[in-house]
Amino acid sequence: MIARLKKIGFTSKLILSMSLLSISCAKSENTSIDPGLVWPNHGTEEITLQKNMPFPMGAALNVNLLKSNANYRNLVIKEFNSVTAENAMKFAAVHPAKDTYNWSDADYLVDFAIANGKRVHGHTLNWYQSLPDWVNNFQGSTADWENLLKTHIQTVLGHFKGKVVSWDVVNEAIDENGTLRNTIWLQKLGPDYIGRAFQYAHEADPSALLFYNDYGHEYSVTKRTAILKLVSDLKSKGIPIDGIGLQMHTRVTQSDANLASAITTAAATGLKVHISELDISLNPDNVPGASYTVALGEQQAAKYKVIVKAYNSIPKNQQYGITQWNVTDTDSWIPSFYKRADWPLPFDAQYQRKAAYQGILDGIK
Repeated sequence: MIARLKKIGFTSKLILSMSLLSISCAKSENTSIDPGLVWPNHGTEEITLQKNMPFPMGAALNVNLLKSNANYRNLVIKEFNSVTAENAMKFAAVHPAKDTYNWSDADYLVDFAIANGKRVHGHTLNWYQSLPDWVNNFQGSTADWENLLKTHIQTVLGHFKGKVVSWDVVNEAIDENGTLRNTIWLQKLGPDYIGRAFQYAHEADPSALLFYNDYGHEYSVTKRTAILKLVSDLKSKGIPIDGIGLQMHTRVTQSDANLASAITTAAATGLKVHISELDISLNPDNVPGASYTVALGEQQAAKYKVIVKAYNSIPKNQQYGITQWNVTDTDSWIPSFYKRADWPLPFDAQYQRKAAYQGILDGIK
């Protein structure tokens, strides 16, 4: 998923607008929008994201909520045609001990998706976080580490072959300064581990589309340049890479130009582009006592529109889709992780559409 401390608390020096600064004393507003304002002149047929967007619209899912919360489950069925496991397919979840695999939550998500006609995007095969203790404490030769990497990737791909159609193979291998992140994988296997991870994945499921996934495209030219060089180099070497994932955990104060550049430069690689973990923070500077306001909701809607409009302008055969990171504001990782009020997603805590939802629709007009 995310190197969270660096992702939204990033080096950008953007300052909240005056309207955002004022939220600490603003009266809380209902975040929902009147459905009548969303789809005028469309008769009785209700618009949904999966019906009316020209590319797949997805959400990362919390399996516990999918199992236990009917509102959550029903909203996913209604609105989205692509799903990603928020955590259930990460290394620690599916491979908790050296000789033990636990498929229960991941299988539940995949079975749900298949039963409801949803595409499944796998996340993630190789990351420096969410590793079980047995990997962090593993003692062995370079060949042993290579076998560990290969065995994990190919066991997971083999298990889901024919069900999970695409994967984030390597996640967040580039550091803020544009160099390869000094992860346990780099230390034990050297820089070529990235290409080999893609090769192992392709061997295990030749039909699966394989993505490199990272954050920072919209706020750091240094990091973006390094990411684009990495994927272009893999492509030029004949490594089986099909796409690039732009996480896009962003903020309402990010410039329109930066958001658009992140998308268009990714498309220039010729690879498929997946906006893979989208959310737009309204309170990125942790203003105490913040409240949602209509004005903030409109700013957020405008940013969603900018992102969707830029994405819709790239070649259709490169549009793998847009995936938001979880479903509603109350399910988002942002409020709990940063211990602040925030409303980053297009659906509110009552599972109702916000102004941001209309912003998404407006982006394709």
